Amino acid sequence: MTSGTFTLGRFFGIPVRLHVSWMLVLVLVTTSLAGGYFPEHYPHWSPLAHWTLGLAASLLFFASVLLHELAHSVVARARGLPVHDIILFIFGGVSQIAEEPESPGTELLMAIVGPLSSIALSIVLGILWLLTHRLSQPLGGLFLYLGGVNLSLGLFNLLPGFPLDGGRVLRALLWWQSKNMEWATRWASRVGQVIAYGFILLGVWRALTGSLASGLWIAFIGWFLDSAAQSSYRQTAVRMLLAGHTVAQVMTRGCEGIPPDTTLQEVVDRYILSSGRRCLPVTDGGRLLGLVTVHNVQRFPAAEWSVRTAREAMVPREALRSIAPGRPLTAALQEMAQDGVNQLPVLEGEQMVGLLTRENITTFLQLKAGAR
Repeated sequence: MTSGTFTLGRFFGIPVRLHVSWMLVLVLVTTSLAGGYFPEHYPHWSPLAHWTLGLAASLLFFASVLLHELAHSVVARARGLPVHDIILFIFGGVSQIAEEPESPGTELLMAIVGPLSSIALSIVLGILWLLTHRLSQPLGGLFLYLGGVNLSLGLFNLLPGFPLDGGRVLRALLWWQSKNMEWATRWASRVGQVIAYGFILLGVWRALTGSLASGLWIAFIGWFLDSAAQSSYRQTAVRMLLAGHTVAQVMTRGCEGIPPDTTLQEVVDRYILSSGRRCLPVTDGGRLLGLVTVHNVQRFPAAEWSVRTAREAMVPREALRSIAPGRPLTAALQEMAQDGVNQLPVLEGEQMVGLLTRENITTFLQLKAGAR
């Protein structure tokens, strides 16, 4: 499970996770609707109706966000791109697509389908409002709110600021025109930063002219977009440097394993202190049994190191994330980030043929960047 998230379920075979920040937004949106929007527009409703519709609207809004992200993910998978999961968090949702698209056409289709799905949903909700608002005002009010918010979601995401969907559409067009993905990403990111600065300035202006809360929120969105634009460009640059390279090209080979009955005192004295190694595979006849790290050793008091063994301290093979030598480096980096680990044993069958660490990847990136 990704840190700070828990699994909601699987949709079209894609895991969907909720970040803890989503709970805060659910409370804030429900409170805002029940205490502001619905009482203002429907003052004759009872408080119970306001709160019931507020909670229903909040949950259905996030269902709409999930539909938006599923549209991206389903198209990505149809085009052969692996989708790790979808995470719903404080600003909505994000599809964790492990690889960049191979063509501007795929990028364009993946990007545009999200906003179009939100706009299409707003049209459906508008039709439902027309059909129900005379029969049931609460139901009509719910459809009216959701229709408006989905239209806003679709149009906001069409802003041409990377990494918003509109920014990805812009990148696809620049990529198609220039035939250079890195150049297109750089300029789409710059446009995204300009839009972010516009939000920040608008937010500051609104805050200074009397709308403090909304102004601060708009400025915060601008700050988030600026950070996302810079981060997305860096991630894309890293992926491009790693593209076409495999784990076998970067991993540490000849990674000496230690027998499972090695005492922790020997692990510390012979391997950690003398060589500076931070992660030691525990092997038996070349077969990986587990890994011992400095952190694993430190779980035992130093007075017990002479009687405790590597087998007792190791993380067993079954609990480890491993990778094959032929896997792309981009996939390896993605797995490290998702699982929060600093190294991956490289296995061919049950045999350990190397160890891939973050340091291996960082050194490789530095060499690649220096050679450009």
